[in-house]
Amino acid sequence: MAQISLTFPDGNARDFAAGITPAEVAADISTSLGKKAISATVDGDHWDLAWPIDTDASIAIHTMKDDAPALELIRHDLAHIMARAVQEIWPDVKVTIGPVIEHGWYYDFDRQEPFTPEDLGAIEAKMKEIINARDPIRTEVWARERALQHYRDNGEDYKVELVEAIPGNDPIRMYWHGDWQDLCRGPHLQHTGQVPADAFKLMSVAGAYWRGDSNRAMLQRIYGVAFKNRDDLKKHLTMLEEAAKRDHRRLGREMNLYHMQEEAPGQIFWHPNGWTLYVTLQDFMRRQQRAGGYQEINTPQVLNRTFWEKSGHWENYGDHMFVVEVEEEHAKEKAINALKPMNCPCHVQVFNQGIRSYRELPLRLAEFGSCSRYEPSGALHGLMRVRGFTQDDGHIFCTAEQIESECVRFVNYLDGVYRDLGFETFDIKFATRPEKRVGADEVWDHAETALENAVKATGRPYELEPGDGAFYGPKLDFYLTDAIGRVWQCGTFQVDPNLPERLGAEYVGDDGSKHRPFMLHRACLGSFERFLGILIENHAGRFPLWLAPRQVVVAAITSDSDAQVEAIVETLCDAGVRAEADIRNEKINYKIREHSVAKVPVILAIGQREVDEGTATVRRLGNKATETVPLETIIKDLTAEATPPDLR
Repeated sequence: MAQISLTFPDGNARDFAAGITPAEVAADISTSLGKKAISATVDGDHWDLAWPIDTDASIAIHTMKDDAPALELIRHDLAHIMARAVQEIWPDVKVTIGPVIEHGWYYDFDRQEPFTPEDLGAIEAKMKEIINARDPIRTEVWARERALQHYRDNGEDYKVELVEAIPGNDPIRMYWHGDWQDLCRGPHLQHTGQVPADAFKLMSVAGAYWRGDSNRAMLQRIYGVAFKNRDDLKKHLTMLEEAAKRDHRRLGREMNLYHMQEEAPGQIFWHPNGWTLYVTLQDFMRRQQRAGGYQEINTPQVLNRTFWEKSGHWENYGDHMFVVEVEEEHAKEKAINALKPMNCPCHVQVFNQGIRSYRELPLRLAEFGSCSRYEPSGALHGLMRVRGFTQDDGHIFCTAEQIESECVRFVNYLDGVYRDLGFETFDIKFATRPEKRVGADEVWDHAETALENAVKATGRPYELEPGDGAFYGPKLDFYLTDAIGRVWQCGTFQVDPNLPERLGAEYVGDDGSKHRPFMLHRACLGSFERFLGILIENHAGRFPLWLAPRQVVVAAITSDSDAQVEAIVETLCDAGVRAEADIRNEKINYKIREHSVAKVPVILAIGQREVDEGTATVRRLGNKATETVPLETIIKDLTAEATPPDLR
């Protein structure tokens, strides 16, 4: 019998008969591991314990202690268990697909009647019955025609289409959970009882087009979440409750920041409060960029198709671009233009004006560039996913030798910006060359080495992401963790030798010859709109005073104090504090509640006693206690607090 060599994580290798399964390998290592094993990783692929291994390979055996593979299997099995439960309750329902997603899974169903909240409860109960039954899970590989005939005979048209879409060389795997069968690439657990019955919950139902095509059938998608234990599920549900309270769309209404409407999908109508917040953040970033050695520029939003063809965007990004046809005077046919989806090609045009010398490098250009990208309507989500947005975009033109120092400089710049905005730490991921890429390997070698050396020079930990770089160069991505533990990718630093080549960027070196610069794409916030959404949710609308769109409301307790209220507001405004008067004929408690809902950080209550004593009663957002303080002290303290951190 043919032999294969399997290499284990500790570097040791052993010979086995070809066709051995991971289950048999685990049992051969020890009886205990054979009982605890749930899956394996074979040459980097997640492998079912029942799948044979026919060639030399690396192998790692997984148990429930291994979080990533265990959660993938639990969630994948629950997708099948849910589909089985639905068909046991409603046999006429057609099943389609049910992939694992972050925190859980979903499954799409074709059912005439809409699922109700009561239905979700019934499905959960049936799922627990299936789990408690501990039904065995098994798999077989079928011939294509057998699979097609099986689904045709059972009227499962969706499954027929899925089988037909599987590439000819890929195995067609069938899985059984008890007597219920589904098409699936796997892997799965060994019996339904391995799924924790108290660590999952069905969350919601939504509509979803078959294969994401609006011309196809509308299906019903049931979402679920699952974890390894009940405590993890409880923590997740608590986080979701907190996230709902912090939802920037809800807070945007309460704070009167912005609105959106059907006539401009994916675009923002900023209200005075929201635009104040926007401009405050933009002014802060403008000062940071100027201090960081950047020169601010501004470039056109509409450019001709020929330009986008030259940059490569028309071919590779055309589906996401808004096209504009214009009747040009004296032209024989309409000119085809497009709104810019990104700023980088325009920055190369600024670099290309005149003859550049190596003495000018590194040249740092920055732009608050307005961009437009077509996003499907189903993907739009408040400020987080829009069609019109502005980036704090920057591009550094430099020599190969300057990549490392510019990267170190940017990481330190990023650290200061994030700290001032309330994020004490951030995580770094280093993405290296993908399989499909442009450029010579020696150029990639130099760029990757420079980025890795730069991160090491900062003393910061980083995570390697092999193969996840852009097609033109490696990159660093920067991730923020918000107040409730959610992770957001915001900043980026990318090395690009490709676009300068395509657009003919050159500089004269110290040898008198022309050379191509490297182009370093960098952003700190990314999209202003998205970052503001993150900030709103991170702070739950309770911004530090310098960033709050409405900083201070001075509220009259009685009409006798109106004049003093107006005088205090004028003094605060003269000192640079955003202050406003509330002299309406309303009770003070009503005013306090209203301004607290709108997340005004400071409310100063002024009555006759405060007028006589030259004081104000101070109420801070989120604090029921009040304090009566001399006006001179209040104005001094609020002026200091309202000053942006970089100007203090």
